[in-house]
Amino acid sequence: MEQILAENVIKYYTVAPENGKKLNERLLVLSGVSFKVERNEFVSILGPSGCGKSTLLRLLAGLDRDYEGSIHVDGTDLKEKRVPVCYMLQKDYLMPWRTLMENVLLPAEIEGADLKKEAELIRPMLKEFGLEEFENYRPHALSGGMRQRAALLRTYRMRGDIMLLDEPFGALDEITRIQMQDWLLDVWERYRKTVLFVTHNIDEAVFLSDRVLVMSPRPGRIVKDIRIDFPRPRSRDMLLSSQFLGYKGEILSSLE
Repeated sequence: MEQILAENVIKYYTVAPENGKKLNERLLVLSGVSFKVERNEFVSILGPSGCGKSTLLRLLAGLDRDYEGSIHVDGTDLKEKRVPVCYMLQKDYLMPWRTLMENVLLPAEIEGADLKKEAELIRPMLKEFGLEEFENYRPHALSGGMRQRAALLRTYRMRGDIMLLDEPFGALDEITRIQMQDWLLDVWERYRKTVLFVTHNIDEAVFLSDRVLVMSPRPGRIVKDIRIDFPRPRSRDMLLSSQFLGYKGEILSSLE
């Protein structure tokens, strides 16, 4: 059974009047978006800027219920009840006055959990996330990649087995981005949460994903659902293959 099922999702934003207009205008952002995601799948959502990718993640996170159509997560209608998910925006949003460990503990702190017990659970994971020996460092002393890994660890420790990642590597340089892609796949292979990953980068989408959902320009809709049939674990050699170039060509033609 699918873990996420979106059917004919339509979303408008209300735009404030300009140039002497008296009435608010409705901007159509998503138009008839339908897709499903199986449990433990890694699915990328790719499309041009402004097509509604981030809006779609907000709906899946249960942060906005003002839409038409339906979204079900684990069989629950998100208009009726919010389902816990792990949600990360493009920026790391680490609090500068907190140490790395204190930032990672934030979800547990908000939930009123035992922070001492939670810290003991997190410490063994610091090595897997490339953060060993840095738990007492503050964000300004960490590299961009380390900050993103800390934010991902914090996201992973949130309640829920679905990760919504909104361009988490978009602000990184190319070398760090490649390192983070490899690292993310390694961690995902071990923990196997369901992932919806928003990106503008075609190579990144193909390399990481089981499937790539291609969206049209605004108003966004799914114009292509492409299954990526590369074996796992993934290898960088696949980027040079004719099959990889074939997927890129299919995505590019869908974006035209």
